[in-house]
Amino acid sequence: MPPTTPPAEGTRVHLRGCARTHAGGVRALLPTTLEVWPGEVLALLGPSGCGKTTLLRLVAGLLAPDAGGRVHFDGEDVTPLPVERRDIGMVFQHYALFPQMSVAANIGYGLRVRGASPAQERERVGELVEMMRLQGLEQRRPAALSGGQRQRVALARAVAVRPRVLLLDEPLTALDAQLKETLRDELAAWLRQWRITTVHVTHDQREALALADRLAVMRAGRVLQVGRGEDLYRAPGHAFVAAFLGRVNRLERTRADLDSGTVTVGGAELAVRGEAAAASALLLRPEDIRIVDPEVGVPCGVVRQRSFLGDRVQLRVALEDQAADLLVDQARDSRARPGERVGLQIDTLRLMPTEEDPP
Repeated sequence: MPPTTPPAEGTRVHLRGCARTHAGGVRALLPTTLEVWPGEVLALLGPSGCGKTTLLRLVAGLLAPDAGGRVHFDGEDVTPLPVERRDIGMVFQHYALFPQMSVAANIGYGLRVRGASPAQERERVGELVEMMRLQGLEQRRPAALSGGQRQRVALARAVAVRPRVLLLDEPLTALDAQLKETLRDELAAWLRQWRITTVHVTHDQREALALADRLAVMRAGRVLQVGRGEDLYRAPGHAFVAAFLGRVNRLERTRADLDSGTVTVGGAELAVRGEAAAASALLLRPEDIRIVDPEVGVPCGVVRQRSFLGDRVQLRVALEDQAADLLVDQARDSRARPGERVGLQIDTLRLMPTEEDPP
């Protein structure tokens, strides 16, 4: 029977040159080399059709990579092994529970298949029922559970056997917004307690940032950038990564700007330093701008739109020297109104260079 306490170290997953071409020659995943560290949670983040689920299925053994691609678990080549021999746990968007089985039977299913005794199964199921707050529901069928309860059962079933690798395929997408946030926070705590190497597929950047130790941002079958969420948010390698991990403003620079090491915003020239100095365009987060009184030498613009978002106010500010309006996040008590001319205090240390997307 699997141990009731998590191992000190998880399983290292390493994909080497893995690509996947579907029938008809459609390239779902370009050649990809990616490492998932032992015990970490790695989120595959990107829009629909970017290849993240294909990559997950290669790890699971549900799909085979194109010739030359290899999948390793702790140095062991598992590429030829079918899914049932890879010792993985999987949780899907739509639960995939056995409808004729009770909660307890669903959770204990994998243990029974592996030959655990009834006493061992009861002990392990009891631990997970308590952890997942499913007490009193052990004999219910899935149809009698809420969406959040079903997803807790699916998670408990996946980890009951203490798999080497846990694979999560958009497990929270089907839940309503409030329940999704609650279960997201619980899942983050559970994953850190279990210390099972986890690959989590999602298109929700808030979910990825909350759950994952590192993110792999994908687009059009390619991994664009891998790193800690905070690092990718503040130092994106591509404009797509910056935009996908939150709202971002793009500031275009003229030839004169580049020659003088500045960027012209709202009639004012701001110094650009560091790596951003040579970039033809710059990125700036809405939260890195403050509304101030308009003064000579201060960037200025006109508020075109005000949106109250509960925890903050978002302003859309038109600038005379930038084609796109500037998004500005302010505290919810901001008094700025459409039609008002405002000054802009920009944190120039937060200006980020943008690079061309890869071919």
